[in-house]
Amino acid sequence: MADGLYVAMAGASARAEQLESIADNLANAQSPGFKASRPAFQAFLASAGQTDKVFTAAVATGIDMSPGETVVTDNPLDVLPDGPGFLAVSTALGQVAYTRNGELKVGAGNALVSDNHPVLGVNGQPITIPQFSTATIANDGAVVADGQVIGQIAQFALQGNVKRIGGSIYAPGPGGSATMLPGATLKVGEIETGNSSPLEATVAMISAQRLFESAMQAMTTMRRLDDKALELGKVR
Repeated sequence: MADGLYVAMAGASARAEQLESIADNLANAQSPGFKASRPAFQAFLASAGQTDKVFTAAVATGIDMSPGETVVTDNPLDVLPDGPGFLAVSTALGQVAYTRNGELKVGAGNALVSDNHPVLGVNGQPITIPQFSTATIANDGAVVADGQVIGQIAQFALQGNVKRIGGSIYAPGPGGSATMLPGATLKVGEIETGNSSPLEATVAMISAQRLFESAMQAMTTMRRLDDKALELGKVR
């Protein structure tokens, strides 16, 4: 019965990974710019000589790039890419990353930031607001302060493999790329929330939890059968 035990263990492990992904989606359902993760499963034969045992595993986790719900805020610094574009930001390590989180603020050093990450302009540099100035953002991404254009927010298209590097921050994965979108526009006074609704995530969690419990019950049954087989094999 050992093979059956391993099959059940593989199923439980795969469902545990799915539950972790769903919990992350549920926790960030209302987070601006969040993209849900979707684990992918694959079945494997135990070995070349065993075709009656199939093991399941979560082999990868992809990012769902579909748009989330739009929320109108009327905040002049809130922006939403009008299309599939992403804003470019600088991470704490100085790397360029990308986000749909358009809930912008003036942060440390008067830099325009998204979740404390400096937003980059079309010149690849952070956009800094002059001290004591009030900034506004135009639909073409131009940042205006005291009647002067001080920068223009860049937008990029992410193509191919995409990976999350933290929160609502993303970067191209192996084989992926980021390309600037010239002429891309923004919706001002709007933001995009997560693309996994609380109801969807809750239903998915209930289903995955039941499958996880079934796998755990199967493991318990296999252990009992193994114990019974050992009892029958004992010499009295």
